[in-house]
Amino acid sequence: MFRKLAALYALVRTEARILRFAIGHPARPAWLLPALVAVGVYLVSPIDLIPDFLPVGLVDDLVLVPLMLSWIVRRLPEEIRRGAGAGADDARA
Repeated sequence: MFRKLAALYALVRTEARILRFAIGHPARPAWLLPALVAVGVYLVSPIDLIPDFLPVGLVDDLVLVPLMLSWIVRRLPEEIRRGAGAGADDARA
């Protein structure tokens, strides 16, 4: 189970890095900021698919938020996704 959580964390971290790069990119799509705001609103919204007061209430957030971020990243132009990878390589050097 911890291995799966670690893999999920690594995926979300990578996608967050790509999205952080995309926000500052001059060729970012116009829909990017509203999509990220929608994810943030969902995350803090008291209206969930599974209410948070139930024992498994946070599971929908732990599943849906990474899925939404992944969906957004997949729709970014290839140029931006590649640029985020190159920027990460430059930062590590």
